[in-house]
Amino acid sequence: MIWAWFIYVLLFYFWVKIMFHLHNSLQYYLYPLPVDMRKSFYTLSGIITSSMNQNVRDGGVFIFMNRNLNVMKILHMEYAGLVIYHKKLESGRFKLPVFDENTTSITIHWQDLMTIVQSVKTGCGKLRRIVNKYQAIN
Repeated sequence: MIWAWFIYVLLFYFWVKIMFHLHNSLQYYLYPLPVDMRKSFYTLSGIITSSMNQNVRDGGVFIFMNRNLNVMKILHMEYAGLVIYHKKLESGRFKLPVFDENTTSITIHWQDLMTIVQSVKTGCGKLRRIVNKYQAIN
């Protein structure tokens, strides 16, 4: 019974190692405009091709944010196909690097992605209590 558990843990370790394949030797591209997070594999691939002038099959990692900067999607081509990583913050916002507003794609590094994920700004905005549908109280 212990051997079965050991083999299970070993297989899980290798599956996770193969499944999550983001590391510092990949190219990372941040799309600077807000994206509707209902978009999935094919529509995000269309943004990569048409707006970012990249090919998703080249092995790059493409990062998309929503307008409120509290949802991030990462699209990446791995061994067997496309993978989407989706991160939604309970509170706070991602802090993006400074960029030119006219650019269509920002090349970043692994460490920049880690900085974006780890430097979440909490408490961005005032909490307001909604009294009714048409009036808010501060």
